[in-house]
Amino acid sequence: MRHLVTSLVAVVCLLFGAQFQGPGQAAAAETPPVRVGVLKFGTVSWELDTIKHHGLDAAEGIDLQVVELASNQATQVALQGGAVDVIVSDWLWVSRQRAEGADFTFAPYSTAAGSVMVPADSPIRSLADLKGRRVGVAGGPLDKGWLMLRALTLQQHGFDPDKDSEKVFGAPPLLNEQVRGGGVEAVLNYWNFTARLKAAGLRRVVTVEEIARDLGIRTDVPIIGYVFHDAWAEADPEAVRGFLRASLKAKAIMRESDAEWRRLAPLTRAEDDATLLALRDGYRDGIPTAWSDAEREDAARVYEILAKLGGRELVGDSPRLAPGTFWTGFDF
Repeated sequence: MRHLVTSLVAVVCLLFGAQFQGPGQAAAAETPPVRVGVLKFGTVSWELDTIKHHGLDAAEGIDLQVVELASNQATQVALQGGAVDVIVSDWLWVSRQRAEGADFTFAPYSTAAGSVMVPADSPIRSLADLKGRRVGVAGGPLDKGWLMLRALTLQQHGFDPDKDSEKVFGAPPLLNEQVRGGGVEAVLNYWNFTARLKAAGLRRVVTVEEIARDLGIRTDVPIIGYVFHDAWAEADPEAVRGFLRASLKAKAIMRESDAEWRRLAPLTRAEDDATLLALRDGYRDGIPTAWSDAEREDAARVYEILAKLGGRELVGDSPRLAPGTFWTGFDF
């Protein structure tokens, strides 16, 4: 496995080498670099662009370097091989990696997860109405939102949509087309894709955050976050804290400033003003407001819910959240 990771990193570096900073350059830098690997057209790029545009990294004594990669797997490979310092992923992946001996750890980025969306005139009004319906699901059978939806329908409505509905797994853009064209009757999609559906006039049935509340989760648990090596954080904890402070400052700008969203509009690839506003509001809804023991304890409860339905295929040999999954060097 180590040889495979090394080989994949070599390919990534060849493809994106011009964007990576070599050791000599890092040594010459006046401020420590923080290399963040992101999807080229991902929503995380909006926040990182805000950090650079406003000089928030320099104000925190770091040099943010954005490394654009082609897929989630490429970002994971880049982190595993040391080509980047930080990526964005979920804490399920972090926990599984730690259970297998890796030293990755997680700090929050967003609580936004997604929603169940239907056409405006659909008779579907609640999860109970999904029984027997054709439902599109982004992310596959182990998607966190899908597993939580299943857990709640089993608990409150006595059926499992995995067995009692006609599920259709697919790519998020394709599922949006399907629900708009009648190919599926409802869709569970990621927040940025459901924002586009909202702008197009479709109706929200329930959010994954609301599902979590109904399952007994009391706080807003970050779904995805910044992931990095413990060893890197231990070597320069102030660089990590500086980056996370810059992230919070960027979020504050994006929460308060509509002008910032007009500046970011080309990056969002919003087709019209309604879509830009929906993306803005969806992003703002996902800004974490707290990160403390309460959120981490609730995340452990979510993990148990997911592990019960997802089993070993989802969590590997770690039936409980692995110790150290969450970095405790930065609370807010």
